This record gives sequence, C-alpha cells and structure tokens, in this order.
Amino acid sequence: MKYTIREQQCGYLLKDGVLQKLLFAGKHSVAAWRGYELKVVDMMGKVETHELPVEILMAQPEFKSRVVRVRIPDSCIGLHLVNGIYQEVLLDGDALYWNVFEEHEVRLVDVTGTEMRAEQVPPMYRHLIPTRMYRRMVVGEGELGLLYIDNRFEKQLNAGTYYYWIYAHEVSCKVFNLKLQQLEISGQEILTADKVGIRLNILCSYRITDPLRLSRTVENVGNLLYARLQLLAREQVGRYRLDELLAQKEELGRMLHQQMTELQEEYCVEVQSVGVKDIILPGEIREIMNTVLVAEKKAQANVIMRREEVASTRSLLNTARLMEENQILYHLKELEYLERICDKVGSISLGGGGNVLEQLKGLALPKKEG
Repeated sequence: MKYTIREQQCGYLLKDGVLQKLLFAGKHSVAAWRGYELKVVDMMGKVETHELPVEILMAQPEFKSRVVRVRIPDSCIGLHLVNGIYQEVLLDGDALYWNVFEEHEVRLVDVTGTEMRAEQVPPMYRHLIPTRMYRRMVVGEGELGLLYIDNRFEKQLNAGTYYYWIYAHEVSCKVFNLKLQQLEISGQEILTADKVGIRLNILCSYRITDPLRLSRTVENVGNLLYARLQLLAREQVGRYRLDELLAQKEELGRMLHQQMTELQEEYCVEVQSVGVKDIILPGEIREIMNTVLVAEKKAQANVIMRREEVASTRSLLNTARLMEENQILYHLKELEYLERICDKVGSISLGGGGNVLEQLKGLALPKKEG
C-alpha cells in the first residue's frame, strides 16, 4: 500500500501494533500483508499518539526533537502560549505539543499562594483561568475591604479590584461602606404620657469609622442602631403628653441625637444626625385637633373683625368732633359728598329761586325738624 506524507505531517510505522520508526514527507510503500501499518498525523497542535505509550514515542530521537513535553504539578497550572500568544490554561498533568511549524511554550504558575500577581498572570489573560481557581474581589470608591485567608484577618483593601488564588486556601473579603448612610424607622407606634397612641417616623444618618473593630464586635450595625434608636424613642416619647410632644418635636430629635452620640463609640460609628420626620396621630385625635384648630382660627378672625370695627368707629368719632369744632371742615365734607352724588347722577333739575349750592345741599341732606 502506498502513502503520501505531506510536509506538515509524519507517520508512525507499526508492525503488528509495535512502533518501528517515524516516516516524514514523501511517498512511502507499506507492506500491509507483512503486518505493517502506517498512522499519519499532522505535526501541529497537540500530539496525537494513536494510543501509543508516550515513553515509547519519546524514545525516538526524531520524535523527541520535534515535540515539547509539558508536565504540570498538582500545585500549578500552565499558561499555554503559541508563537508568543496566550491560547489557553492547561490543567492536565502531562501533555505533548508539536514544536515544528509552531512554537509552543507553557509557563507554570504556582496556585498555592494567595494573591494573583501581574507578573504571574497578566491582567488581560486572567479571563482564561477557570473561575473555580481564584476569587475576584471588588472594593468600590468610599469602601474598605477586610481580607481573610483561612478565616484569619490578613490586611485591609482600599478601592480597587483584587484576585486571589483559592486552590489551596480559603479566601474571603468583607466590604464595608464608609459613606454616610441613612437609617429610617417608619411607623413606630408609641404611647405618650397621656396614653395617646401615635406613630413616629425617625431618620438617623451615620458613618462607619472602624471597620476592623466593628467586624470583631458587632454583627449587623444597622440592625443594632435601629433597635437602640427604637428603644430610646419609646423611652423619651413616654415622658411627654401629646400637646408637649407636638410643641417640642425638635427638642425630641436633639435629645435622641445626644443619646445616640454617647453610644457611637460602642458601635464603631459616627452619628451625624437624628431627627423626627413625622408625628402621625390617630384618626379620632386628628379630627379633634382639626376642630380645635378651626375654632381657634375663627376666634382669631372675630377678634380681628372687632378690632377693626372699633378702630373704624373711633375714626368716625374723631372726624365728627373735628367737623363740629371747625365749620370750614364741615362745609368741605359737604362739598365732597355733593361731588360724589354728582358723579353718579345723570341729570339734575333745579328751580329758579334760591342758591344752587343750597338746593343741592337740600337734595343730599335731610331737613332738620323744628
């Protein structure tokens, strides 16, 4: 049987399943009737052994000089480069690559350490590594990360992206938000001193100051601040009657802020502000308060009306006294009223006798009875 082996190929010449030698480019005749067999393979990429033992192939000088053998320990992975370009990550323990028409290189990377360094794996090729072998941790701006390796605190991580091997270690990171945070207690039902049930909405703003001590002493600082502020609000509101509470809403907020400030060292936070957002009254109480408010406003309006009537009457009295004492002022006032009458009258008929002004005056002013 005749075979043609191309330039990029080679052949395994077998007799009765035993490797005899390697054949390269050219035309070859194989006596199949004598038990010979030829396996042709491409000399590119991974070596195809056709189930031949690797050690038998490596014993052939022509084969050994044309391949790269890769052995990857359990503690490493291999970065496979072809002609200087990253292709893949190798996890297999033993592999063969043809090194004839392509240049194959495998760089071993120790994964038993902790941090994945840039000189080990360039950032642009990290996506080639299986995610089960490393952990990516992101710490945002205004945050702080606490790195734990095998459940022991290692160091603090500032804003950035970090990669750590988890092949031989347990790696975790707790991220704390150092920005100003807001805690809201909504619809908290509380009894006042006069047994009126009200609902409070309270706002509290705080900032974490010591994440490391916080992680060692407090499990959930938000829940603890919520519960403590809730208890303090109940304690303070229970001392006020409803009227006092409504009048001293701002004072209640200041007292709660002062008490929370005294506790901030315990919770590793800095309390910025505490304020009472809303005081919500029951329906019956709201109706009563609205009725009282309407009555107060009506009373205020009546007082203003009476004050204006008194001022108007006093002004008229003063005007009358001045006209009584000064006849010229009296006549000027008469002329003013006559002018107003003439503005509103279309035509006026006057008799021939008497003074015109006296006749107009008689029309406007009633005659005095004897």
